[in-house]
Amino acid sequence: MAKPRLPKTAAPKPSRAKMPSKARPPAGLPDKETLLAFLRDAGEAAKADIARHFGLKGADRRALREMIREMEAQGQLGKRGRRGFAEAGALPPVGVADVIERDADGDLFVRLTKADDDVPMVRLAPDRREAAAGAPGLGDRLLVRFEQLESGEYEARLIKRLGQSAHKVLGVVRKQRREIRVEPVDRKSKESFILDVAQPGVGDLKDGDLVVVQQSGHAGRYGPKPCRVLETVGNEEDPRAASLIAIHSHGIPTGFSDEAEEEAKAAREPTLEGREDLRDLPFVTIDPVDARDHDDAVYAHPDDSDGNKGGWVVWVAIADVAAYVRPGSALDRDARDKGNSVYFPDRVEPMLPETLSNGLCSLREGENRATLAVRMVFDKSGHKKSHRFVRGLMRSAAKLSYEQAQAAIDGAPPPAGQDPDKAPPLLDAILTPLWEAFRLMGKGREQRSPLAIESDERRIVITKDGEIASITRRASLEAHKLIEEMMIQANVSAAESLEAKRSPLIYRVHDTPSLEKVQNLAEFLQTLEIRWNKGEAPQTKRFNQLLEETRESPHAAIINEVVLRTQMQAHYSSDNIGHFGLNLAKYAHFTSPIRRYADLIVHRGLIRALGLGDDGLTDQDIARIKDTAEVITHAERRAMAAERDATDRYIASFLSDRVGATFSGRITGVTRFGLFIKLDETGADGLVPISNLGDEFFVHDEKLHSLVGERTGKRWPLGLSVEVRLREATPVTGGLLFEMLTDPLPADPKLPRPRLGARRQAAVKPRGGLPKGVRRGKRR
Repeated sequence: MAKPRLPKTAAPKPSRAKMPSKARPPAGLPDKETLLAFLRDAGEAAKADIARHFGLKGADRRALREMIREMEAQGQLGKRGRRGFAEAGALPPVGVADVIERDADGDLFVRLTKADDDVPMVRLAPDRREAAAGAPGLGDRLLVRFEQLESGEYEARLIKRLGQSAHKVLGVVRKQRREIRVEPVDRKSKESFILDVAQPGVGDLKDGDLVVVQQSGHAGRYGPKPCRVLETVGNEEDPRAASLIAIHSHGIPTGFSDEAEEEAKAAREPTLEGREDLRDLPFVTIDPVDARDHDDAVYAHPDDSDGNKGGWVVWVAIADVAAYVRPGSALDRDARDKGNSVYFPDRVEPMLPETLSNGLCSLREGENRATLAVRMVFDKSGHKKSHRFVRGLMRSAAKLSYEQAQAAIDGAPPPAGQDPDKAPPLLDAILTPLWEAFRLMGKGREQRSPLAIESDERRIVITKDGEIASITRRASLEAHKLIEEMMIQANVSAAESLEAKRSPLIYRVHDTPSLEKVQNLAEFLQTLEIRWNKGEAPQTKRFNQLLEETRESPHAAIINEVVLRTQMQAHYSSDNIGHFGLNLAKYAHFTSPIRRYADLIVHRGLIRALGLGDDGLTDQDIARIKDTAEVITHAERRAMAAERDATDRYIASFLSDRVGATFSGRITGVTRFGLFIKLDETGADGLVPISNLGDEFFVHDEKLHSLVGERTGKRWPLGLSVEVRLREATPVTGGLLFEMLTDPLPADPKLPRPRLGARRQAAVKPRGGLPKGVRRGKRR
């Protein structure tokens, strides 16, 4: 087979409009060539970024949207991601790609996942790590960096493999009279597979077995696809199946190499050599009651120096993981590959072996532990005056839960089931000073005004047998906020110290909301008769003012939801753009090196920059720090998706015997195919399909975040409290289907009726079943 020709396309540039450094062009709608030139320079950009660059407002913004639509239809532009656009055929600097072809010479070719047809195939460059890890194969999904060669063609360089192959599927065995089918556990999948009964071992499979299969042979356009079994991972009746499914379907790395396990077992207790003795400081750990690893401990006392009257000293001691996980070691390779620990209701997939994560790296009560600690000094206004990092030896005075510490401060009875004599003796000497320091720090936090969006978290309690005992709302205690604020200030200190030493580091960044998102928010608030100036720059203080002013109003829940959706997603980066949500110019993760690789890199940076040892950041670490930031950002997103999916499946299992019951809830998502409902009792999310909302034709109004009746104008808005009946619960997919029992809101005479026209086709009520992307499971 001849090698595919590789089109010469625009060179990839940083994707999120780090806008070109050229002088800003004259304000006004650009012509098509000017727009293409801008996108070649920027790599890709959203409509709002383009409008901002050219200074477009009002009618010019509308004209820009029309121009982009026209250029897209003509094949001059292609979509990148959910909102971005790039010149047709352009490649991003980094992307997720599938291995789709092998030529006669054995070279592999990749194409961006979900790319437009204009995006070319690109040769995958050989990787020196293949000898140890094995070469990628057809169907594998990879994180790659695209680089342009002198010839003008591109090649892709492997950064990381992304879990299971794109052609591998996790499914449930369904035995039928004459055949054995496999139904994917992914509720978005519309495919089904049929097993080759002649394959060895297939006859031993039981109905409900969870299997990893791969398509084998060609299939027709319709009907199930032939497949073969690669692995059996459990059974859907297993109470712990939810986390097993999440681990395999999201490609979460499990276990550790033999070499890494041996390195962990060889670790020894720390000594005072090269360390400052901090064992006389009464540090305490304050964590969830079921925590097994303890990254951080805290201690505070008044500042007795003459120049800081009314000030406080706060110590934050963090496990010195860098002392055990050395650069280039097997432990380091496994930790980087995992990126972070992944937490499920019934288990943890740790970043480090248990010998370290629950042993020598965990700040256990009464045991000597290596630490990298920071001593921070705050003035009477709550502002940090100075800080100093210390590599020391500490000994935790006590292990407390959040509830124990809070009960002692409040003078309340100790929490049930926990040691009643643990916290009270520590009240005067340790806990009260911590709270006084925290309240002082609160003055600085209030002036900084970080974003104050409220979240509703749930805790799933699992029995030893793997059954769900209860699903409860997580209480928001002052003890949580105390630890959070002290960790934030320690993270800020780490970023400041490394910047002062001009050391490369991995920042935790959170971008400012895009102008387009803020304008959408302003337009939505207008429908509630709440004033928001479309031209004002987004600021955390302004968002907080909005949330506070509407806290007691009927619209509080929906406004909290819409403000949350206006925000960007935080990630790791070697380039600093600040942290909008925390309203901080410099921020890096330092406080959880047992469970986050980002923190370990920051620890090594501090050790090298401050001369605290010979096990700091290496030149190799520095050379690949950008790649590392991308790898661990992907790992974090992967972990979040797996944790969320496992939670959905556990909740669906918990509710499966309550089909037909009525629940109160709130509309948390409005789409063209239905309404997503979050239940008040459990926090479970499910769908009311638009086909079940009555005979009215409903149009999805994006600006109003509502479904609006074409004939009557009746509305289903985001945030509305409703009553629903559970129609179906499918544990294997985590899917819940509801029937709406509440009537829609009446038409609002102040609002225009929805425009139909071209949008009518997308809004049509689906017939004959659920919309694409929503999978109906079998009743159980």
